[in-house]
This record gives sequence, structure tokens and C-alpha cells, in this order.
Amino acid sequence: MRELILLRHAEAMQIALGGSDRARPLSLRGEQEARDAGAWMRAGGAQPDAVLCSPARRAQMTVERALDALFTHASAPIPKFVPEIYEATPGMLLALLEQHAANAHRVLLVGHNPGIEQLLALLVQGRSEDARGMPPAGIARIELQDAGFEPGSARLRAFWSP
Repeated sequence: MRELILLRHAEAMQIALGGSDRARPLSLRGEQEARDAGAWMRAGGAQPDAVLCSPARRAQMTVERALDALFTHASAPIPKFVPEIYEATPGMLLALLEQHAANAHRVLLVGHNPGIEQLLALLVQGRSEDARGMPPAGIARIELQDAGFEPGSARLRAFWSP
């Protein structure tokens, strides 16, 4: 893997009384944010060849809308929904990337905070404590060096938020 694209799910609806956090859908604003995220990736030539996504409804909706804006349907990679992404630590996310996408050139990982923003901080800054900076639908394009997933060895290539 040479490039990792981190995408935090877009804005979600509030949890319904007696509802499940995993079942929260995107808000109307979140749906547009997800489409805008896909358009931004398309404009920057950031087409992934592998996609890993949390199975939470808001993440599924984010990846569906982003990929619709990024690709023609025939050329889009099929997302792999990995249950462990939900509530994953940065270390868990790295293990999942190695397990599910080690042979891909460019991987899109769609998930949640704090894991996504902590992974960004770990790879680029070398530490993940007190990481802040991945708003809903935020995207970080990270160029991985030969050291792979070593803390502090990656370079932030681009960042976008709605």
C-alpha cells in the first residue's frame, strides 16, 4: 500500500429514543457532505483500489454516496464491511489494513472518531494522544513511506473537510 485515504463518516442523525448508535443514518446535510467528499477525491485523482468500511449505517451511507460521486458504477471497488472498524483503536485499524488490504496500492478507510483521527496523528506525527481534527466527512490523504505503518513515517498529502 502506497497511499491511505481516511474518511470519517459524514454528519449523522441523532440517536432515536431506544435506537442503536450503529443504526443512525446520515442527515440530509451528511448525504451531501458524502457526495462532496467523493467529488473532491475524484478531482484529486484519489480513486482507491480497495475500500474498508465500518458496518455502521452512517458509514455505509457515506461510502455509498462518496463512491457514487467518485466512480462510474462499473469501475467502483466493492467496499468490504469490517465489523472491527467500529470503535477500533489506531492499532486495531493498522492490523485490519494489513489483514484486508496489504496488496492494494491505494486504500480508502471509512470509519469513526476517535480511531480515524488517532490513526492520522499516529502515522503522521508519531503519536495519537489528544488527536483532534477529523470533522464529519473529513478526508486525509496519507502517503506511506517504505517504513509502512511505522509511527511518524507517513506524510499528509492533502486534507479536506466540508
